Amino acid sequence: MKSTTICALASSVGKGGIGVVRVSGEIAAAIGGKMLGELPQPRQAKYGWFVDKNGVKIDKGIALFFPSPNSFTGEDVLELQGHGGISVMNNLLSAALEFGAVAAEPGEFSKRAFLNGKMDLLQAEAVADIIDANSTQAARSALRSLSGEFSEQANALTKSIIDLRVFVEASIDFADEEIDILQADKVKIKLENICQEIAKILKSAEQGAILREGLNVVIAGKPNAGKSSLLNALTRQSSAIVTDIAGTTRDVLKETIHLNGLPLNIIDTAGLRPSDDVVEKAGIKRAYAEIEQADVVLLVFDASADEADFSLLSERADCKNLLLIKNKIDLTKEPATRQIIDGKVQFSISAKSADGLELLSAELAKIAGFDGSTQGVILARKRHIIALKNTLEAMKSAQAQWENGAVELAAQDLRDGGQSMGSITGEFSADDLLGEIFSSFCIGK
Repeated sequence: MKSTTICALASSVGKGGIGVVRVSGEIAAAIGGKMLGELPQPRQAKYGWFVDKNGVKIDKGIALFFPSPNSFTGEDVLELQGHGGISVMNNLLSAALEFGAVAAEPGEFSKRAFLNGKMDLLQAEAVADIIDANSTQAARSALRSLSGEFSEQANALTKSIIDLRVFVEASIDFADEEIDILQADKVKIKLENICQEIAKILKSAEQGAILREGLNVVIAGKPNAGKSSLLNALTRQSSAIVTDIAGTTRDVLKETIHLNGLPLNIIDTAGLRPSDDVVEKAGIKRAYAEIEQADVVLLVFDASADEADFSLLSERADCKNLLLIKNKIDLTKEPATRQIIDGKVQFSISAKSADGLELLSAELAKIAGFDGSTQGVILARKRHIIALKNTLEAMKSAQAQWENGAVELAAQDLRDGGQSMGSITGEFSADDLLGEIFSSFCIGK
């Protein structure tokens, strides 16, 4: 059964100097011959007319042909580079479809590259991450994954786990024989080394996830505490309306900024107070939803008040990263400070004059574990972190089972850990996981 030949616009949609249509599959060469009159020599640019099924000229541009297996997808690939107008690109796509291609699904080119062994799952995801990168640091980290740095670490760990599993299972099969390499101390040391390596990669991955997705920082507090002013001060623009009237903010307002390369998703919320106003109540409900999902909560209160009102926070809120923000010190003539009050970090600031914002920014970077350098940071996704945590849990369980003499259970834990680790690169991947991953890609990739 022949595989389907796919085509898609590989450049951005809209007007541009150049637009690119990509075709991949068994009849890509035949389509190229029909649209160009003759197929270009492999990896050599050919300049000429592109025509449709009726021989009508569509555009004049450059064509490139990459025969299998030396192409992005591992299949025959044809790329048509024409003038980047919407009509021209649509006509080129229509012609490719007329000659037998079908429209590509999101991420289908990268998926075929993965299935044909041109890259592993981590590298395929890195392609999308490079496209989506919103900072130089994120792009560099994604590039390291694309080059195979993360894959090498994951594959090395998978191999270590599998090798150890072989050792442990051998001790079951040859329980009556003495095998020096299977001495308990050696297995224990190997397990400890694996756990340490996973923890090291996990730390890098968690920082990479923040670099990719950003740290969600929610500003909460009573009406007129200066929450919107703090948002404007952090973003350095008038994102939120600021007035002396309490309850101005009725909905959630989100802005993304970069703090020395660290993406911060700053979220301003409605003032927290009892209210009979239907619109305000809806805004307060949304505020609590954001607080419960936040990475960091900034509880803002007026400097004229004695202390922050913790009763404002939802019982479901994770307050491990709660920062108290004593605002409006420009009115009370207090200095900008960072203090520990009853075990909580408190900042005295002025959103109006920006006093104390540098202290707050440094704290946010510290919470994120961000040092301003991307050296060694891998641009991880949530599924990578979950897999690493599952692997670490399995290894710790294997340690406990080995210590208790439950060798069979230790072997099973090693098997589970190996599969969790292998799922990162795609060595063990279910079809539904692949569908979920590649559906998030843009069409043309």
